[in-house]
Amino acid sequence: MPHELEEQEAIGLRIKRRRLELGMPQADLGAAVDKTQGWISKVEKGRIELDRASLINSIAAALHCHPNDLIDRPYGGTVREDQWQAAAASILRELRRYDLTPVFNGTPRSSTALWQDMKRLHRLRDSAANSAILRSLPDLLRETHALAEVSSGHEQEEAFGIYAVCCKFAHTAAHALGHPELIATSCERASWAARLSGDPIMPAIADWMRVWDMWATADWADSTALADKALRGIESYYEQGEPLAVRAWGSLQLRAAVSAARANNSPEAYHRIGLAKQASKRAEGRSGPPVDDRHSLTFSAGNVEIHGINVAVEMSDQTEALRRNRKAKFEELAALPNSRRGHHRMDLARAWFWDGNRAKALEELRTAEKLAPQLIRNHPIARATLRKIIYAERSSTREQLRGMSNRFHLDDQDLFL
Repeated sequence: MPHELEEQEAIGLRIKRRRLELGMPQADLGAAVDKTQGWISKVEKGRIELDRASLINSIAAALHCHPNDLIDRPYGGTVREDQWQAAAASILRELRRYDLTPVFNGTPRSSTALWQDMKRLHRLRDSAANSAILRSLPDLLRETHALAEVSSGHEQEEAFGIYAVCCKFAHTAAHALGHPELIATSCERASWAARLSGDPIMPAIADWMRVWDMWATADWADSTALADKALRGIESYYEQGEPLAVRAWGSLQLRAAVSAARANNSPEAYHRIGLAKQASKRAEGRSGPPVDDRHSLTFSAGNVEIHGINVAVEMSDQTEALRRNRKAKFEELAALPNSRRGHHRMDLARAWFWDGNRAKALEELRTAEKLAPQLIRNHPIARATLRKIIYAERSSTREQLRGMSNRFHLDDQDLFL
C-alpha cells in the first residue's frame, strides 16, 4: 500500500461506495459540501484525511447516511473493550418498553436514594468511563421505571426526572462509543420523561441533547434554532438567577456556539461564547450553599474557555485557538473533569498539527489519551489526527532518506516507490 494508512483509505472507499449506490457524480458530492471534484477524488483514494467533524457530518448528510456508516463506528477492540455493547442492548430493550408494565422484583427505592446513584454516574461521566456507565444503567432504568409506576405526585415526577437523567447518561456514553440507535432512542425517551418530571428545566436539557444529535446530519441552522427554543423556555428562570437554569442557559449557548462554528459563522459563534461567559460569571457570583447539579451539566468558566478554543478549531483557525489557550487560566482548566480536559487536549493536538508542530501535537494527543483513554481512543477526530501525524512523519522521514540516498548514490531507489 502507498503512504496512506488502511483505515484512512477505507473511509474513502466507504464514501465512494455510498456515492455510487446513489448514482451521484463526484462533482455533485463536492458541490454539496462546498468542495471540488478533485478534492472528493482524493478523499475517496485515501489521500486526504477527514479530521473535522463538520466535514464528516456534511459528507454523510449529502450521502443520506449516518456519519458512523462512513467511519465504521463503533470501532472494534478487544473482547473486554467491546463488552459495553451487551449493556447497550439491555438499555435499548428497557427504553423500548417505556410504556409497558416494568419488570422489577421487589420494592423500588425512593427517589432520594436513586438520585444518589446519579451522583455516582456523574463521577463516571467526568472520568469518561463510558462502558461502566452503560453497565450501570439497565438496572437503574428498570428500578426508576418501577418507581414511576407505583408512586404518584412529587415522587412520581422525581422518578421521571431520574429516568430522563439516566437517558442523558446513556446518550453521552453512546455518543462517545459510537452507537447511533442508542443515541436516538435515549434522546427520545429523555424528552418523554422530561415532560412528565415536573422539572421546568428538564425539557431544555432534553433539547440540549437533541442539538447534539442534529450535528450528525449537519443541520447547523436547525440545531441553533432548537437551542434558541430551549433558551426561550428557561429564560424567565435564568433572569431570576435560578442556579440550574443558569447552568442550562450557559450550556445551551455553548451548543449554539459550536453549531455556528460548524456553519462557519464566526461572529455568531463568538457571540454565543460571550453569552455563555456571562452565564458563567453569574453562576460564580452566586452566594449560598452548593447547588446539587441534578441535570449533570459540566458548566463553568473553564468549560466556556475550552469551548472558545474548540470553536476556533472547528473553523480551522489554529492561530486563534492557540492564542486563546495561552490566555486561558490554568486553574480553571485544571478544575475541569478528565472527560472535558481530554477533549480539549485533542483540540489542541489538531491546532498544533495545523500550525506545523507535530511533536507538540503528538504530546497533546498522548496527554488526552492519559486523561480519558476510552473517549480518545474511540473518537474519530483523535484517530484522524493520529493518522495525519503518522503520515506526516513518514513523509518527512522518507524525503530525508531520499536525499541521503541520492547523496550516497544508492541504486535501490525502488525503496521509495
